[in-house]
Amino acid sequence: MHRYLTALLGTLFLCQALSAQTINVIGDSYVANHRRPQTEAWHALVAQRHGWTYRNYGRNGSSIAWDRQRFGARIVERYRLMNDTADVVVVIAGHNDAGLIGNNRDSLQLFRDSLDLLCQSLREKYPLAAIGFVTPWHVKRPGFKPVIKTIHKVCRRHHIPVLDTRRSPIRVEDADFRRQYFQAPDDHAHLNAEGHQLMLSWAEPFFLRLMKQSKK
Repeated sequence: MHRYLTALLGTLFLCQALSAQTINVIGDSYVANHRRPQTEAWHALVAQRHGWTYRNYGRNGSSIAWDRQRFGARIVERYRLMNDTADVVVVIAGHNDAGLIGNNRDSLQLFRDSLDLLCQSLREKYPLAAIGFVTPWHVKRPGFKPVIKTIHKVCRRHHIPVLDTRRSPIRVEDADFRRQYFQAPDDHAHLNAEGHQLMLSWAEPFFLRLMKQSKK
């Protein structure tokens, strides 16, 4: 009985600790949720489900490596605008970088260097936080495959876990799937409310693991 009560109290303590967490999410329109409310996005729903403080730093058209006049500073600079306190920091980006890179090796190298600097900078800004990265969808266009490969390689070097959406239930190249779960049939980036619900259950364990890894 004593061991049972100890285990139960430990579980309750863990649940209480996890419910008091703060999460910063930064990225492109995957984070900003394009034309829909941010509260519909799957990462916002995860935070809501667990009672976490949630801060959204998404911006449509944003990229990691390039300043774009219409869409603002690149994420490798824009991360400085995030609140300094967080238990978990998650980057969800790469779609716009892939589109700008295409088949250009020099552009891919710039992306790699910028991502490396971003990972290093986040480690310095949040020494006690758990940091994670979520890849863009694997769109079958030039730039996407090398961007996802580079994300894995650079994040591994910085010991940053990566959630690879190629293993997710999101079938971005399936036209019938897009009609049901994306904001438009020709949209290869932005989920609708149903799509976010589908992503929620699959991605939630990744966020829970990050919460447990936080040292704050």
